[in-house]
Amino acid sequence: MIDVQRLRVLRAVAEHGSFNRAAGALLLTPSAVSQHIAALERTVGHPVAVRSTRGVTLTEPGRLLVEAAESISAELDQVRHAIDRLTAERPRLTVATFTSGGRHLLPAALARLVAEHPEVELTVLEREPEDAAAMVRGGAADLALAYHFGGPPPVRPGERPGLDWVPLMEDPLWLVLPRGHRLADRASVSLAELDADRWVLGCLRTEAFLRRYTELAGIDLRVAASTTDYFFAQTLVAAGVGVSLIPHVSLAPALELAMVRIEHPRPARHFGLILPRRRRPQPYTQALAAALTAVASAAAAGVQTGDGPVTPTAPDGPPNAAR
Repeated sequence: MIDVQRLRVLRAVAEHGSFNRAAGALLLTPSAVSQHIAALERTVGHPVAVRSTRGVTLTEPGRLLVEAAESISAELDQVRHAIDRLTAERPRLTVATFTSGGRHLLPAALARLVAEHPEVELTVLEREPEDAAAMVRGGAADLALAYHFGGPPPVRPGERPGLDWVPLMEDPLWLVLPRGHRLADRASVSLAELDADRWVLGCLRTEAFLRRYTELAGIDLRVAASTTDYFFAQTLVAAGVGVSLIPHVSLAPALELAMVRIEHPRPARHFGLILPRRRRPQPYTQALAAALTAVASAAAAGVQTGDGPVTPTAPDGPPNAAR
């Protein structure tokens, strides 16, 4: 039988790239790490790690064992959190979320959950999608509201076993311009028309995504400001610092801005839920997932074509309140 502690040691070796650094992280001696790896190799009957002057390289059996170690570690973390929930005085539910999606979807969904299950003790944690996925996988969060731009979602079959991705809605991005910008009165523009402009990033994750689009348009991305807050980014645009791409749910029509549609291919964010694939039913997790799905479905009706309101009480049509 394979020893779980030895798998933990191998995982540390893989993470740190050497026996010595793994020993420091595990508070063991390098000799003890070496003995654990040797014992693991005797158990499986194959070498799992090859040492060289450039560090440690895992063999194919070693890589398989590290994948198993990660799955086992996540399962044990889930069990530990499940035991904590079972022994708690009140049932607990923890949700991880990114800021703008949480602000737009969570309040209504949580209000519905609390009305139906007032006994639940809620915890909301702000996290980026990759961190949120790790939390759900390890049991630190029961579910996560996450997003991705173009390309695959943060949870893909086989890449993160034990997790599911449930699509919720599309959140199109708008070009946000100062009121006096040369393109402010246009109904739509192509990115190629912005080759003379500098950009304000409202999210650090946007840069790589935006670079792909500007490269397709044949223009260079020149960044004037980088922020982690879409509202702050829009205040900088209003001040004339640059132009920006802002998700529909984060638009601030009260500012003196022009909001213009991007021509095809129009960039968008994609909202979804990260859910654990567990054997036992999780009624509170399922209840919140159902509430979020219902709220997102209603919200998507307004932004499906990019012409809907920023909030349910806003008038119909493009969100160009500043015009």
